[in-house]
Amino acid sequence: MLTGLIALTFAAAFFGAALYINVAEHPARMLLDDRNALAQWSPSYARAFNLQGGLAVLSGLAGFASAWFTGNWHWAIGAVLMIANWPYTLFGILPLNNRLNAISLDQAGPETRAMLERWNRLHRVRTILSGIAVAGYLWVAAA
Repeated sequence: MLTGLIALTFAAAFFGAALYINVAEHPARMLLDDRNALAQWSPSYARAFNLQGGLAVLSGLAGFASAWFTGNWHWAIGAVLMIANWPYTLFGILPLNNRLNAISLDQAGPETRAMLERWNRLHRVRTILSGIAVAGYLWVAAA
């Protein structure tokens, strides 16, 4: 059961960070002009990628371990949802991240702002995946 609580803890940390980005950090960033919004996004994204990437993997591994040790496959549902953040990020968000990172601050403009807004919509999927994983982990832990 300890592995399940570890999975839940890492998933909840991921979810909290993702939710914060969607409801607080990104809306505040978008109050800035285009140049400064991009300037703030770049280092913030790099730090969040490292944090959330690790949390997703650790939660997924702990969820799979809990499914194995307890024989309760329901733990694997949350694990799959957490691990799903990796391919979704690599194939769904990373191309846009690369485009944003390629823009020099002097070139930032309305198109940059539109790309940042799209990035937030894409990031919302990560928040939803992790929120469902947290709910699933809580459900199986309480059973």
